Parts: sequence; C-alpha cells; structure tokens
Amino acid sequence: MPTPRSLAAIVLAATLVSLTAGPPQPTTTTTDATLPLLIGRGKAPAAALLTRELTAPLPSTAGPRGQRTPADPQQPHRARRARPTTPVADTPRPKPPRATTAVPKPVTRPRVHFAHAARTGPAPTRADHFRVGSITKTFIATVVLQLAAEHRLSLSDPVECHLPGLVRGPGADGRRLTLRALLTHTSGLADFTAVTQGTTPVTPAQAVRTALARPASPKGRWAYSNTNYVLLGMVIERVTGHTYATEAERRVLGPLRLTGTSFPGARTTLPSPHGRAYTSHGEDVTRLDPRVAGAAGEVISTLADLNRFYASLLTGRLLPAPFLREMLNTRTAHGRYGMGLYPHKLPCGTTVWGHNGHIAGSYVRTAATRDGRRVLTFRVNTDKLADPGLETALLAAEFCPRASERPSR
Repeated sequence: MPTPRSLAAIVLAATLVSLTAGPPQPTTTTTDATLPLLIGRGKAPAAALLTRELTAPLPSTAGPRGQRTPADPQQPHRARRARPTTPVADTPRPKPPRATTAVPKPVTRPRVHFAHAARTGPAPTRADHFRVGSITKTFIATVVLQLAAEHRLSLSDPVECHLPGLVRGPGADGRRLTLRALLTHTSGLADFTAVTQGTTPVTPAQAVRTALARPASPKGRWAYSNTNYVLLGMVIERVTGHTYATEAERRVLGPLRLTGTSFPGARTTLPSPHGRAYTSHGEDVTRLDPRVAGAAGEVISTLADLNRFYASLLTGRLLPAPFLREMLNTRTAHGRYGMGLYPHKLPCGTTVWGHNGHIAGSYVRTAATRDGRRVLTFRVNTDKLADPGLETALLAAEFCPRASERPSR
C-alpha cells in the first residue's frame, strides 16, 4: 500500500503535437527541459514526453461551401472500434479521379519523439489509459454544437423545451435557462459535486435533484458547475434517442479513430495498459465508478487520442466554421469560458485553448494553439501537481516563443 510520501508518486506524461506545413523540422527539446522540474518541484517519480510533427495540415471534413457534412442521424451505431470512413491526419488521402488534374499534397507520417525520466516506480508508457475528468466537457459540447449545426436544436432553446419540468428549484427555472447558459456555465445552477465530493455514484436525475436542493447563483454570472454538463448529456439523449456516449462514439470517436477513448458508463476498471491512480492522501483509487461524474467527467482516454481530438476540433474537422467560432466565443462567460473550452493567456502573451480535467486519482491538462497546429497534453496520476505553478511553466515552455525565434531588433 503506497504511503502519502511515496505518493507524491505522480506519474506525469506530456504529449506534444506540432502540425507544421513544409519540410520536417527537428523535434523541439524545450519542453524536455521541464522534465527535471516536474520530478523535482512537482515531486513526481516519473515523467514522459511525446512529441509529434506532421508535414501537412489535417484534412477537412467540410462539405460544399465550407460546411461540415453532418453524420447521418439515421445511420445505425457501429462499434467504437469499427474502421471509420473519415480520413485522419496520418492517413494518406485517396488519389483523385483520373479525369481531374488536381494532385493531392502528400501527408507524411509523423515524426515521433518519446522520452521519460524516472526517479522511482514504473515509467509511464505512451499507450496508458487514464481518466480525463472534465475534459469530457469538450466532447459533450462538440456533440451539442453538431446537433445545432444540423438544426436539431438551437443554443437559444430553453432547457424546458427538451427536459420539461426537470429544472425547477430555488432560483432555478428551466423555462428561463438556455442551452447556451449550460454550455458556458452561466446558468447559476449549483454544482452537485459540492455535495457528493466526486466520490458518490449518482444517476443524472439524482445529480440534478442534488443541485436543485442548493441555492442557485445569479443567472448570467460565470460559475463553473458540473450540473450543466450532466443536463447537456440528458438533452443529447432526448434529442437523438441515444445516450450521449453513443452519439459521441458515432460522431467523434469513430471518425477520428480514437480507439483508446471510451465512455465507461458504470465500468470501474481502466482498459489495459494503465498505471495506478492515487488520491493526495495515498489511497489507491484506480478502480472508480465513473458515475461520480457522468457526462461532466467520465471519459477515459490516452495522451495521443486527446491530442488528436483537440487538433481535429480546432482545425475544423468536427464543426462548421460558424459553430467553431461560437464554441470559442467567451463573451457570455465574460472572457472566462467558451463552450467546453477555455482560453489561457501565458506570461509571454500567447493564448492557448483547451481544458483541464480533475477526478479522483487523476489530473489532466490539454492546451492548443487557436489553429490546432500545436497541442500539448500532460497528466499526473494523483489529484493535483505538488507545485501548481508548473502547469503554466510547462505550457510556456512549449507555446511561448523561444529566444532563437524572436525577431531581431
């Protein structure tokens, strides 16, 4: 049984994706230099880096006039590991018909660099599965925005329109709350995990009732609440007739070939391979009932899958341009949050987009440039970093211009 001291045992892994046009460039080692800090100040016994570079941008799934061709809502759901027909970043495009003179640009397989440093304990592997916590919200928001693009719902719809009679409580009325308010955390609904502490499995209806028993915040003010995304999961099911997991698998996981990503439902185990997960007090919580979070944080994934997902999302593979802009619009949340994504301005002035995820035994952070051409994901196998400042330091090491790249005066 690990002790709290051995449990400063955070196994941290970081993955970088750099999508660059033109000839391949040498793999950057700037972020590699941060590994000793993560082992030292972060008190992690092991750390790992994965870098990946492409020589061409991700292919678009946009249809005529730049609009994404939505998935056929009548198409039967296939198993999550079935081979999709959508091209992916490291798959060469098919040759054009002979009648045309267009020649597709070749897509070169990525150059991969993986390194790790370990003080004690097993080293992490690139293929490890782990719980991503609130990064699940980006998947849920993407599905909701796809449904809006297909005119199956509107972001201005009252919650009552899809879940009649469900949201009624002190200061909360589903007739006056919109889906946009849920997506941007401006609904004022209390966070059910403030009561359950993220340790008690609940059904979506129980989560909502728990939240409604607590006073709501003023509507329109930004206040992060997991209850918002539990409700969005219920809306997806009401609109499509399928669970949010089924819709995300069909619309996102399958087309992007995210074979290491899953919505486990009530399954308490992690797929192999995986490491161990611990609370900050040293308790082994590798086995965990995902219903403690549901649509707000149940997803299991891998470093490579998260990088592929965010790169694909921000380069426009999953949403038509107007809806991607809507997702990144932070006005409703007063600059704090978009829809399933939030901006983070680094000390050098660069702004990155992404989300973090916190669930018992796991802390994950993904950040990307606005164009999705560079993505970083790191994870630790406990609830948080010993030194919170290392997160910004790691992001700055990757995304801030290096001295050699700064323009000369």
